[in-house]
Amino acid sequence: MTSTHVTAADISRLAGVTRATVSNWRRRHADFPAPAGGTDTSPAYDLDEVREWLSARGQLPGSSPADELRIVLRASPDAALVLAELVPSLARADAKWLTELYEMPEAALVDELASRIGASAALDADVKSLRALTHCVAEDGGRATVEVFREVLVPDTAGAYATPQPVAELMANLASDYPECVFDPACGTGGLLSAAVGRGANRLYGQDAIDVQATLTDVRLKVEAVANAAVAFGDSLRADAFPDTRVDTVLCNPPFGVRDWGHDDLAYDPRWVYGLPPRSESELAWVQHCLAHLEPGGLAVVLMPPGAAERPSGRRVRAELIRQGALRAVIGLPPGAAPPLHLSLHIWVLTCPDEALATGKSVLFVDASSGSVSDQRIVELWRDFDEAEDRFEAVPDVAQRLSIVDLLDATVDVTPARRVHIRTAISPNEQAELAEELRKRLGRACDELAQLASTPTIDSKQPSDTPMTTVWSVSEGEPMTWRTATVADLLRGGALALHRATPTHRTGSTRNADVASNDVAILTLSDLRGEPRPSGSLRDKPVEPIRIERGDVIMPETLQGLKSVPARVAGEDDTGKLLGAHLFLLRPDPERLDSWFLAGFLSADENTHRATTGSSIVRLDVKRLRVPLMPPERQLDYGRAFRHLHAIWRAAALANELAAETARQWTTGLTSGALLPPEDQP
Repeated sequence: MTSTHVTAADISRLAGVTRATVSNWRRRHADFPAPAGGTDTSPAYDLDEVREWLSARGQLPGSSPADELRIVLRASPDAALVLAELVPSLARADAKWLTELYEMPEAALVDELASRIGASAALDADVKSLRALTHCVAEDGGRATVEVFREVLVPDTAGAYATPQPVAELMANLASDYPECVFDPACGTGGLLSAAVGRGANRLYGQDAIDVQATLTDVRLKVEAVANAAVAFGDSLRADAFPDTRVDTVLCNPPFGVRDWGHDDLAYDPRWVYGLPPRSESELAWVQHCLAHLEPGGLAVVLMPPGAAERPSGRRVRAELIRQGALRAVIGLPPGAAPPLHLSLHIWVLTCPDEALATGKSVLFVDASSGSVSDQRIVELWRDFDEAEDRFEAVPDVAQRLSIVDLLDATVDVTPARRVHIRTAISPNEQAELAEELRKRLGRACDELAQLASTPTIDSKQPSDTPMTTVWSVSEGEPMTWRTATVADLLRGGALALHRATPTHRTGSTRNADVASNDVAILTLSDLRGEPRPSGSLRDKPVEPIRIERGDVIMPETLQGLKSVPARVAGEDDTGKLLGAHLFLLRPDPERLDSWFLAGFLSADENTHRATTGSSIVRLDVKRLRVPLMPPERQLDYGRAFRHLHAIWRAAALANELAAETARQWTTGLTSGALLPPEDQP
């Protein structure tokens, strides 16, 4: 039996500590396992020996099946693709058989795989790898297992990033209600095509210039049970694998800033209907490549860098896209929505002009860069514009419709932030009333914040939703420590129940029929990032219905753009609503766990930092989070404290928002001449 080797970085992930801690263990403990491979500067260790050493010292936390799979894949990357191709068959297998397979002896496990699913390649794979793969599929499902392979095999490189799931879903929702046939010419590992499957697409085409990514896309679509899918390896611009294919929808997140995209070789290519893209404008080449694959009237939704909207070199191509009615909308996303995280990326919505239909006479601009505009609202604005652009009503500072004539100026700049913020003049009296009302609201919000921020108190005899009456105390000497249990331990012990709402196809969902109305509100990931009431709808985001109950603790699955991990305790406004996709719902046994106590400790920075995985798509492994073991009466003390701190946070957020808006309105009044500064003031 071959041994699995791990590096110091793998050990740090396994033990939930930093690499510096692992280095200290190596230096200070003579019994630390000796290197079993690697080099002097990067030694490798036997995984079983490392586990035994960590376990003897109580440093081996309960790891998830995904963690186990990551370790074996990193130890044997050359065999990873062979294992990846087994995932679709395992994902379709019976759960009971998967559990039995995981517990089989080594030789029987290999033979059973080879005979049951025809996996002859499995005979050459490491048995530990096969066992870890089987366990991960059985516990987490095929989709999550494919994501583990993506994290290990396709690390982010400059110009090529995975599309975060929220952005992929937004792009798929912008495309249409029922995109039957979808093409992604730079498919990566298939995130956009997977989002299209969730919207009802059943005929898919994908191509990617990196063979590993193309393979993982093929695996992902097989896991999604898409029967009619074709995925090719190759450079779409230089060697189009589907030159004659025309589709309803194109979704694309092309590589950014590539200068060697084939400018000289493709100078006379028939795809450049809107002009030869300059050498420095590879993104405009991708845009025209997408348009070339559309049926007349079809839509292309392309993720673009902000420079493509304003660079002088691309002005002529942008002008022609606008003049011919191909560019329909430009949407500005907040920084951090997708890599590169420091940029505020744009989504371009384009159409292949149809001679039988009237050409669009204007372009929609939506500026969501502040993060205050939900994905659902973006889709609503686009649909309102697409259905009747002449009747579209502008939303101040958010959405604006501009005619082709207005856009064809010297710069042809299509940056949403520059096209949306066109203020309508109001009378001086109206401006003064608005500013004064905001000032009064700010004063009330500051008073509330000051009251909450005064010395907080705790009454240990009251439940966690009652006012506080006694003073906080300070731990003497060293900080307080506790015995802890993981969420996985609490789930096994029945103290918690874990629920997730998985997206469903718009048709074919049997459980959605149990919901009385498609107008039932859904708590979405966007809602969790802020503090509004649930805003989603089954009509826009079909999910398997899970009713939220008072006291449920809700956390996000993906953490893109979040500085800290929110944990929302469901209140009256949330009760009876549905849990949205990509959220975890933890339902505590009220006799054993206080909801606010649970939420406070689960969302602690140190706790969540150790339970995250991924780079471009950062995910929370909620089962690895740890909770102190305390008696219920002591939990109530902490629960009241966390609830009070949450109230301070909400009051501070409201005061901050009102302060910014008040200052902006007074500044607008001064600069527009509606308001005058006070005279003779020091």
